[in-house]
Amino acid sequence: MNDVAAAAGVALKTVSRVVNNEPGVNAATALRVHAAIDRLGYRRNDSARTLRRGRTASIGLVIEDAADVFYSSLSRAVEETALHHGCLLFTGSSQEDAARERDLVLAFCARRVDGLIIVPAGTDHTYLAPEFEAGTRAVFADRPPGAGCEADVVLSDNVGGARAGTAHLIAHGHRRVAFLGDLPRIFTAAERLRGYREALAAAGLPYDEGLVAMGPAEPARLRADLTRLLGASDPPTALLTGNGRTTVETLRALASITGSAPGPATTGAFPDRAPPGLGGLALVGFDDFELADLLGVTVVAQDPARLGRTAADLLFLRLAGDGGAVTRFELPTRLIPRGSGERPPPPRRDRG
Repeated sequence: MNDVAAAAGVALKTVSRVVNNEPGVNAATALRVHAAIDRLGYRRNDSARTLRRGRTASIGLVIEDAADVFYSSLSRAVEETALHHGCLLFTGSSQEDAARERDLVLAFCARRVDGLIIVPAGTDHTYLAPEFEAGTRAVFADRPPGAGCEADVVLSDNVGGARAGTAHLIAHGHRRVAFLGDLPRIFTAAERLRGYREALAAAGLPYDEGLVAMGPAEPARLRADLTRLLGASDPPTALLTGNGRTTVETLRALASITGSAPGPATTGAFPDRAPPGLGGLALVGFDDFELADLLGVTVVAQDPARLGRTAADLLFLRLAGDGGAVTRFELPTRLIPRGSGERPPPPRRDRG
């Protein structure tokens, strides 16, 4: 910076003002300083500057799986917000493993990140207490922290979304609606099951545990559950699937179980519009996914980009000194009818 000041014929403070976009420098002088910077190839040392302020201009993000479309969209939104604030983003995937989540978070803290955005895999976050005492700030996204951990959280309306998806199927005449969810220990899966149950209760329909299958979105598991459900004496006529991966694997499993022949045609705004392989089933999936619009899959859509932006904005607000009460944001979901959720149940056969 001394060389730039000498080359431009100005004081060192003037160069500092130009580099940091501070007021008080006339246009001609600023042009002279920029010309000297270009000629000398000067680059500002952000690391030294931020360390003098006690900050590293970096944040950490822990998500479930970077390959998942939902989390990649959330991650990109966080990264864009971080860049807007002049920060770098470090990202890691927990793979739904509480120990791996903890290791990632503590590794980021060891690298002195200024703050964290965490999609928690575990339910015990007492390990964060020393980091909070040291000044690290954290926001939880998609799922809340475990008991005893006070931190900001940004969620989707999981209960309301599942309730709306189930009610949509009931409104189209279905009385046997199955729910295929994720692992029951996962907050979002449990909340969506609650929304499903609330919709049944509101319609005066009984809750049947035989119509509920919870577990990882693995092809073998879903195929076994669907085979059991469809082979029952009183099978479901509609499905609510608990997340995007479950919906995709369900469509694959159904195509192999039922064949590719389409079921009964829909009526109204979506005639004959539904993916092949559903047979006579109707389907609503929680989470939008790529090609769902082309396949005609009705979904309850979250907004992962908005979720990521909201969490990041809240984190940077805290880093700027906001010391207000812990905040809980719940973002709305949106039902998007496309055909698969508007199919009527097949005519019931008389039992003799």
